[in-house]
Amino acid sequence: MTETTQTRTTSPGDGSGPRSPEYRLAMDALSGLREDLFRDAFAYRPLPRPAADGPWARRLPARLRPYAARIPYLAVAAVALLAFYGGLAGGMNDGPLALMSGMVCAAPVLATLVRPVGAFWMSMAATPVVALLGSSWGDWPWLPGAFICHLAVLVIVAIRTRPRTAVWMWGLTAAYGFVNESFWGAGHYGSNSSPLLVLAAFALLVISLWHIRRDARRQVTAQETVTAHERSRRTLLEERTTIARELHDVVAHHMSVVAIQAEAAPYRVENPPEELERAFATIRENAVAALTELRRVLGVVRAEDYEVPDAPQPTLADLDGLLANVRDAGLSVEKAVTGAVRELPPGVELSAYRIVQEALSNTLRHAPGATARVEVSYVLGGLGLRVVNGPLPATSFVKPSPGAGHGITGMRERVSMLNGEMTAAPTDDGGYEVAVFLPVTAVNEGDA
Repeated sequence: MTETTQTRTTSPGDGSGPRSPEYRLAMDALSGLREDLFRDAFAYRPLPRPAADGPWARRLPARLRPYAARIPYLAVAAVALLAFYGGLAGGMNDGPLALMSGMVCAAPVLATLVRPVGAFWMSMAATPVVALLGSSWGDWPWLPGAFICHLAVLVIVAIRTRPRTAVWMWGLTAAYGFVNESFWGAGHYGSNSSPLLVLAAFALLVISLWHIRRDARRQVTAQETVTAHERSRRTLLEERTTIARELHDVVAHHMSVVAIQAEAAPYRVENPPEELERAFATIRENAVAALTELRRVLGVVRAEDYEVPDAPQPTLADLDGLLANVRDAGLSVEKAVTGAVRELPPGVELSAYRIVQEALSNTLRHAPGATARVEVSYVLGGLGLRVVNGPLPATSFVKPSPGAGHGITGMRERVSMLNGEMTAAPTDDGGYEVAVFLPVTAVNEGDA
């Protein structure tokens, strides 16, 4: 048995072989030309109305700002009127042909308001029509009206589209001028294609740079928005990690106490029943298992350089020491406690202490030298906190040093964790106030 192998030779024109980079570049260019100037060329694309409070409107005098939305339309109408008079000046006489020439020059300019790409093709078609209706031995192939019309259309369409479209329009204009001068320009004194192309190139270059700058600014704004969002999320995660670490220390302490008490309880009773010993053993085993699992799970949120604090987590009983440290830092602060002081759950005590600590730290950063007041209210159903500081003194020699914005985020996260409520806003006298309510559910003896 013999096996025959056939080799198929592909020719460059059959479309099956690999294409050269030059060929692909040419095809991409033609595809861009079709997309920009041929596909839906006469589609209805009205000029968007500019905002009355936009960047251009804000630069106008106050009495003209209500009319800012009409300025683009008035500007296009003024250019169309100029092209109309240019078409009248290039006509053979003052009769209907001159009027028709003016209207042919003005129509493409007005069309840029609703059909920008179609207006370019109308302007290209209007140029030979105006040349037939008019007579000029010096201006060829662009008579005065056609010159004004086409230059205005190039500028307006370039503003309304994108830089690539401007390049295609300029290239087609140059090709038209070259062909016209080569075949029909011999009987004229001179050509004005070069001045038109130079003016159009300069105008389109400026507009393209404006487009690029605007797009770059939009990208930067979008990136800044994404960065700010990511920074906010990172701040929130950092605060949650901090809270998780602190709560781990609190819960670990209490679970350790439960395990020790469960282990020691049988030895405090003489001849305890076997069922009681098994119950305490079960309690201890569950407490140790829960503590081990808690440490394993929460260990992932601890940084490598995190060290477990030697002292227990602070509570509201440690507020006096905190206020003393703040006074040593130069902040004049007073404390007021209302209601029946009682022991609260460890999580509430810790969160309340951290909220007061962060609020006073914000006062030191944002209003150095100001006075502050801390109010702790033990009310029915929860705990109320209010930290308010006065305005920055005019004679203060210490400048404010704002932080990264973690403080308010951390306080809100702690309050949200406890299903509380918080408001933080400037006061009428230029200071700042943080008000927090942390609910505390009463525990009945029967539920314990």
